[in-house]
Amino acid sequence: MHDLGKLEYESGCASCHGLSGKGDGSLRNHLTKPPSDLTTLAKRNGGAFPTQLVWEMIDGRSSTDMFWYGSREMPVWGLRYRVDAMKDPATMGQPEWYACGRIVARLDDLARIQQE
Repeated sequence: MHDLGKLEYESGCASCHGLSGKGDGSLRNHLTKPPSDLTTLAKRNGGAFPTQLVWEMIDGRSSTDMFWYGSREMPVWGLRYRVDAMKDPATMGQPEWYACGRIVARLDDLARIQQE
């Protein structure tokens, strides 16, 4: 059985970052910038998982201004999740909570696949 974070990753991230998280997804060759190896985020950050940075990359709503030099190839998941929440009567009253919950699930999954 899959957990929510794993399902989020498989449905939204694996096509670019690969099922293993190593940046070897099926769409890799179609991207301008190769996708990151998500299994080494902590290693590249001195051994600590960079929660805030990864949150901002996944959410994308605050970081879009940083991409003035070119397009952001990674989807702005925070916006997509808000839009999804607004379409569902069960979540439309709390769209930001819904978006945050989905991002937290992805963060949890990414934290679990970190290599030492």
